Amino acid sequence: MPRRWRLTPGRFPPYPARMSEVPEAIRQMAEHMAATVPQAASLGFRLVSVDVARGSIEVPWREDLVGDPDTQVIAGGVVTSLLDHTCGLAMSAAAGTQPFSTATLDLRIDYMRPAAPRTGVIAEAHCYKLTRTIGFVRAEAWDVDRTDLVATAQAAFVLNRPRT
Repeated sequence: MPRRWRLTPGRFPPYPARMSEVPEAIRQMAEHMAATVPQAASLGFRLVSVDVARGSIEVPWREDLVGDPDTQVIAGGVVTSLLDHTCGLAMSAAAGTQPFSTATLDLRIDYMRPAAPRTGVIAEAHCYKLTRTIGFVRAEAWDVDRTDLVATAQAAFVLNRPRT
């Protein structure tokens, strides 16, 4: 019988969690966030993976996402949106399946270099702490080589659950 993880704020299972251990409701939420949310859909985000308190999204290179036609590099604003969205996914995956709303409280991004020309970007985030009302998340973004990062992010999200 597979182990069932109880999603309790501040207490997560050991990593890496297997996809089979992620509740179906979280997988569906992740697909919705990556494909249906208007901004994500417009930018062409694609879900790469979701685990408990973790998520990964990619944005493929498209000509209309280029910031400078001379370099053919994805615009920094697209990378910002990708990191914010991926951090939100990880926080949501940590918060469990009860209804809630969320919003970004704080987002710090350190850009290390531009993405490679004509190359998409992948981001992965981990919600490392979840309190009753705040989720704390770290993320990384890369293009060709995961060890040569494009950017990193540190974020905090509000967690609004209905009062019972």
